[in-house]
Amino acid sequence: MTAAPGPGTADGPVPPGTGWPEDPATAATPVAHDAAQVGALAAGAATVAELAARQSVCRACPRLVEWREHVAAVKRRSSRGERYWGRPVPGWGDERPAVLIVGLAPAAHGGNRTGRVFTGDRSGDVLFASLYRCGLAAQPASLAAGDGQRLIRARMVAAVRCAPPANKPTVTERDTCAPWLSAEYARVAGSVTVVVCLGAFAWQSMWPVLRSAGFALPRPRPAFGHGAQVRLGGGEPGGRGVLLIGCYHPSQQNTFTGRVTPAMLDDVFQRAAREAGPA
Repeated sequence: MTAAPGPGTADGPVPPGTGWPEDPATAATPVAHDAAQVGALAAGAATVAELAARQSVCRACPRLVEWREHVAAVKRRSSRGERYWGRPVPGWGDERPAVLIVGLAPAAHGGNRTGRVFTGDRSGDVLFASLYRCGLAAQPASLAAGDGQRLIRARMVAAVRCAPPANKPTVTERDTCAPWLSAEYARVAGSVTVVVCLGAFAWQSMWPVLRSAGFALPRPRPAFGHGAQVRLGGGEPGGRGVLLIGCYHPSQQNTFTGRVTPAMLDDVFQRAAREAGPA
């Protein structure tokens, strides 16, 4: 495994603007310290890049800040020689994506270590291999920020931007983080035709986002399942429709037990790529 990039192997989070590859923020990027500030800073970001920068320095959820920074200081034994990112992990990929891929949250020793969601962990190994086979990623693996990986007509985000203890954010943490997701969707909605939700948490997190984007949501709300799909039309006046597809999360537990297989992932992402149409 390639060591995570960054200046040295010091403990604790990487200060913004200090040279970490793909760091979207600088020392001047404004920081949200509570839910109200998250909403204001998300709404006020003029571009996708500015929004990513603001996401990457957020400190609105005390429990998540404490946990992600603790992990970045203590580290995993196999990664003791590496510097950990230790900050919120922003959305990344194409700024005009046809496919939006939504996960739960960064892994403590994956995205929280590398600074890029689904990068540097076994879930990402399975996910990116499928994205590559389906023409949505430039390389079959994603090891570290700055490794040359690139999403093709796709963008990847997490419903909660910080690694949570036991991989379980609270409802309050989800709701505090929600404006980042809503704002990101609003800024890419003009090109998005497919949203792939990796797991039930992502599926549930997208409904308020789609409602705020102007979509009329079906009642009762469709249940999550692997391969489940819902086609929504309308959105904002003049907006395009979107296909929502459910996909089992490629967690280690799901892949080791066979609940989700490479073929199952390929089926979802091939469907998404077909729906997105030619580049």
